[in-house]
Amino acid sequence: MAADVGTHSKAEDVNSLNVIHIAGTKGKGSTCAFTESFLRAHGRRTGYPHKTGLYTSPHLIVPEERIRINSQPLDRTLLAKYFFELYDRLPQLHSEYDAGKEIMERGPRYLQLWALFAFHVFIREKVDAAIFETHNGGEYDATNVVQKPVVTAITTLGMDHIDMLGPSIENIAWHKAGIYKSGAAALSTRQDTAPASVLEKRAGTRGETVKFIGEDERLPNDTLQLKPGVQRRNASLAAAAAQAFLSRTAPSEARELTIEDLEVGVKQWSWPGRFQVIPDGKRMWFLDAAHNNMSVGLAAQWFAETGRVLRGDDGGVVKVLIFSHINELRDTAGLLETLARALLDCEADVKHVIFSTYDESTEKKATRKPNGPELFRETWQKVQPDTQIWDEPTIQGAIERAKQLGGENGEVQTLITGSQHLVGPALRILKFK
Repeated sequence: MAADVGTHSKAEDVNSLNVIHIAGTKGKGSTCAFTESFLRAHGRRTGYPHKTGLYTSPHLIVPEERIRINSQPLDRTLLAKYFFELYDRLPQLHSEYDAGKEIMERGPRYLQLWALFAFHVFIREKVDAAIFETHNGGEYDATNVVQKPVVTAITTLGMDHIDMLGPSIENIAWHKAGIYKSGAAALSTRQDTAPASVLEKRAGTRGETVKFIGEDERLPNDTLQLKPGVQRRNASLAAAAAQAFLSRTAPSEARELTIEDLEVGVKQWSWPGRFQVIPDGKRMWFLDAAHNNMSVGLAAQWFAETGRVLRGDDGGVVKVLIFSHINELRDTAGLLETLARALLDCEADVKHVIFSTYDESTEKKATRKPNGPELFRETWQKVQPDTQIWDEPTIQGAIERAKQLGGENGEVQTLITGSQHLVGPALRILKFK
């Protein structure tokens, strides 16, 4: 990193970024995006912050989505320029011999490199606010090199990545709370008693008291951006984070996050592949990159509720699910069963299920192979035996199949979920069809 071309980076450069650091199990990306949107709306009204930086992962379509300036993915020209400014100063992977012993010198790993790159970009772009989403944990996360963040916040905690952070919810909470720092506002959405206690203790060791955030009643009602209900929780935490940030950094005349800022921030908010609806004539595509038991249940609820809002209870609408999840570290059958039961409980009335892979098309094949269509079929039929099941080896084929299932009237609502590796290519296909 460098404060300007030709100078070496310093810890002060990172600390001068005015960082909002956000960790959690579910809703990190949405909360980061809401925080950025509220600050950007406030900045247009007051002049501060003039420029925002947002770092999230993973990307869905193109890598530059990970680093955004004023909500826009980093321009490719700037990406190349800043990347080589940084990369040329890093140790490259090579080996050499000293006194007969081989010495390996390695550069940063993939996510470490992205986090380092984001810091460099935001320093060079002179952003007024830098919002960072952790990767998985907190304490040992590559983003947790920030010594003096302005605000730290933790979203809903749950049992995910237990191989790295578990085995208990208390262990997970300990890792996430590693982002709390002395002198920084310590926030969290409301948690269960056990993880909340861990958060409080860890913040206390830094001399801070956690403020647990409930629903912000100033948020607008009856807006699709705040469905399902968990999005109100994420937006409420984001509003609190934005307000804490402004209280500590903004000029005295620009320290209040108003109802107008919240309304504009919600209205302009969008997050690709997270509770995203794409209208397509008589077809509607619902995309959510849910990939654990907690998130697929929310995706089912969102699909059912939002589908009824957009189309009513018209019996002529065909409901379709496109699903794929390929991960040796997770119980794929258990994940699919959770989704099937959630859709049944929500009365989503899914008539067709299309199981696919991560292969975008016959021309663009992925390296991961499916667990096997029979596993998917057997799991689904155990819960919803009357559903018609289709197997499509590519995502392109699955989307074409869903289009055909609308019949003559073409009224189809399709939920695409199970993995970012499914939702990303599907979004690319639908966006550039």
